[in-house]
Amino acid sequence: MEGHPYSPKDLHLPEFTPNLLPGTTIFGIFVVASVIVFSISWILSGLLSKSTKVERLLICWFTFNGLLYMTVELYLPLRPHFYKDKTGFYLDEIWKEFSKGDSRYAIMDSNVVALQGVTVFIAAPACLSATYAIATHKSYRYVLQLAISLWQCYGFTIYYLTAFLEGNHFSASPYYYYAYFIGVKLPWILIPFLIIKRCWRKICEYESKNKTKFQ
Repeated sequence: MEGHPYSPKDLHLPEFTPNLLPGTTIFGIFVVASVIVFSISWILSGLLSKSTKVERLLICWFTFNGLLYMTVELYLPLRPHFYKDKTGFYLDEIWKEFSKGDSRYAIMDSNVVALQGVTVFIAAPACLSATYAIATHKSYRYVLQLAISLWQCYGFTIYYLTAFLEGNHFSASPYYYYAYFIGVKLPWILIPFLIIKRCWRKICEYESKNKTKFQ
């Protein structure tokens, strides 16, 4: 049996080093950083663009996603043996903790790595482009938001589907299953779905106006 907290217990993770920070501290730092990003994005979107409140919220959302993908998400493929870290570096700590909800991150499962690659190298710049497009009211802003949100919904469908097909036994306990595997990821299912509905409606309204105009 390997000396790690992950499931299944027979995962081979040599030189595993437990978290030096408690889970509450790791989660607290993430929440504080998220609030800072959202707050700065909200303030700047009000000062530098003539956007509605909904558009400002979308600017906050896509900015947060872009920065998250380019920091926390990017770190995973760059540091596949994060579980060996003995320094307490925060990005290693957050992946050690999050892997308690899904150990596929710890073993660099091919399905997870593939999704991470697309997220980091395509979705991240796309999110920041969406921020710019919304703030400057570019004509392609709805199409871009729609494409990103569809990808997020598709990505999480694959993420959950592969877990269930492989036995859904990757969480260390029911707590980590519902808190990390389900709870933490829930906003990336619900919010993209709402954005898809909004963008679809906006695009249909625009097409309807164009048809009326040229009839």
